[in-house]
Amino acid sequence: MSGIIDPNHKPRPWREFGARTKSALAVLLSLAILVGGGWFVWDKTSGLIGELQLAPDFEGPGKVEVVVTVPRGAGVTEIGDLLVEENVVRSTAAFLNAVKDHPEAVNIQAGTYRMKTELPASEALEILLDPEAMLRNFVLIPEGLRVSQQFQLISERTEIPVADLEAAAKDKAALGLPDYAPNVEGFLFPNTYEIPEETTAADLLKQMVTQYNDVAAATSLEARADSLGVSPLELLTIASIVEREVNRAEDRPKVARVIFNRLSRDMPLQMDSTVHYAVNDYENTTTTDEQRANKSPYNTYVHKGLPPGPISAPGRSSIEAATSPEAGDWLFFVTVNLDTGETRFADTVEEHNANVALFQQWCQANPGKGC
Repeated sequence: MSGIIDPNHKPRPWREFGARTKSALAVLLSLAILVGGGWFVWDKTSGLIGELQLAPDFEGPGKVEVVVTVPRGAGVTEIGDLLVEENVVRSTAAFLNAVKDHPEAVNIQAGTYRMKTELPASEALEILLDPEAMLRNFVLIPEGLRVSQQFQLISERTEIPVADLEAAAKDKAALGLPDYAPNVEGFLFPNTYEIPEETTAADLLKQMVTQYNDVAAATSLEARADSLGVSPLELLTIASIVEREVNRAEDRPKVARVIFNRLSRDMPLQMDSTVHYAVNDYENTTTTDEQRANKSPYNTYVHKGLPPGPISAPGRSSIEAATSPEAGDWLFFVTVNLDTGETRFADTVEEHNANVALFQQWCQANPGKGC
């Protein structure tokens, strides 16, 4: 995101775009909010073209709960872009329109807010202006953790004992787990959660399961599983592998396709992420021969098919990738640069070996980086 906005910056001059257009097109003036002190200044002129009132906007009501963090120093255009990225508002222009018409926009503060996807821009702005919507005490649970890691993180940041979390996790009915969930592994959705002082282990875990259920419904997980010929648990397991294997959004649907392609050909998945789960060792990205020989049912080098259940808690992007894998004939993939996350996909062993050679070259040039 961009840095602090210069309060002395002047708007760009009006411009004309084409003499033959039926109506004049103008550069729209954008307000900029210096968030953190509750005061705002003019931002640089927006490059949006057309009538602001015609900006695409959601009709509402909102759908899935999300948590959005507005950074200190963000301008109003940057905030609009952030809300679009999180699918809270449909367009930055709609958010600018809402800000333009709201005299209280000066009161937006930096912070973390509980919102929903697909909100009208005016409602999204109202949430940003509502002090009750800002999360004061919260814990951020990142994607890709196994349950034991989630519990450890929660305990460190909330002082809820791990033993209490483990005990609460055993009451599937109280937590609202779906019928296809054998336990909480993979079903405690990664997100930011508010932690009031009176929050219990059961309260927090129920929030996390509820969030999973909302995302599963929004992505039609059960219906998509049926159309893809797998069970809902298997589809979530695929999403959990995708989450651990790659970190770029554009690669996730391709990894999901690789998994489906290998399953359809009765090939072992041979995913290092499942080995990491089996041996509970996440120190390196790669695995050793000894680790790949582990007989755990979660080891997809030793056992064909999917592991018995999720190996991590996947985020929405990985769940969407599993429910809508990209079309392709890929059978192999390898991340060739652990810094950038660049991942190469291949149809044949020969292509894959060439990609593996690139990864090995990167590892030799970058010792000590997890190879």
